Amino acid sequence: MAHWLMKSEPDELSIETLGQLGDARWDGVRNYQARNFLRAMSIGDTFFFYHASCPRPGIAGIAQIMAAAYPDPTALDASSPYHDAKASAEKNPWSAVDVKHVRTFAHVLDLGLLKQQSALAELALVQKGSRLSVMPVSEAQWAAVLALAT
Repeated sequence: MAHWLMKSEPDELSIETLGQLGDARWDGVRNYQARNFLRAMSIGDTFFFYHASCPRPGIAGIAQIMAAAYPDPTALDASSPYHDAKASAEKNPWSAVDVKHVRTFAHVLDLGLLKQQSALAELALVQKGSRLSVMPVSEAQWAAVLALAT
């Protein structure tokens, strides 16, 4: 089982909303490297749910992959903000995964706190210039974040 970190704007999907829904489709990823990470995910993999582009960005909880990557239907939906005019049913370059809520943290682990942790120095999230919305998390990094959440 692998671990990941995935970013979502809370207005789009928050850990609280995922908790209420139980499960949801994670779509709209429009970066090829992040898309490739989605495609590398397996059912049962877990990820840190990161709230991005909000007043207090940070890790808000944990979710799990419920379905392996499949073509992202939002790429074909002209009314979607994630529509890709170059995509077609035969050639859709984008992927989505289904996820389910596992745990909401009692408090958001904000980015400033994460940047202070030496155990997370190699995590792409805290690297200058890294804007990936999906990234791998090592076992050691996973354990370090979990220790902060307790």
